[in-house]
Amino acid sequence: MSADDGIAAAREFIDAFNAQDHERLAASLNYPHIRLARNFTRIESATDFADRSRSGEPQLKAEGWHHSVLAAVEAVQAGADKVHLQMRIDRCRESGEVYNSFETFWIATCRDGHWGIQFRSSYLRSAH
Repeated sequence: MSADDGIAAAREFIDAFNAQDHERLAASLNYPHIRLARNFTRIESATDFADRSRSGEPQLKAEGWHHSVLAAVEAVQAGADKVHLQMRIDRCRESGEVYNSFETFWIATCRDGHWGIQFRSSYLRSAH
């Protein structure tokens, strides 16, 4: 079922993000990958994404990040090869304290038999 496949792709992204396994994280996506935060970012390949992910790790550690939790996920639309996901992600300290929680909208797609996240739009606030 495509809704379940899309949700599984989001869970794989979060699991890889928590492991800070940059290659696995890059493999959880489909390309080109688009992210809309402050502006649009288009990433063409898994290698480019892994490099960007790796370079962002020190900033995560500096804000006190230990892991993220997919606190809520709902497939709001689903087709055979695309799922729209409305989600809330919590960023947590090692103690489990949530220090940042944000709403996000992702699109999972199936390309060449691979379910991956292809678009992310988030309202990520600055961590306190």
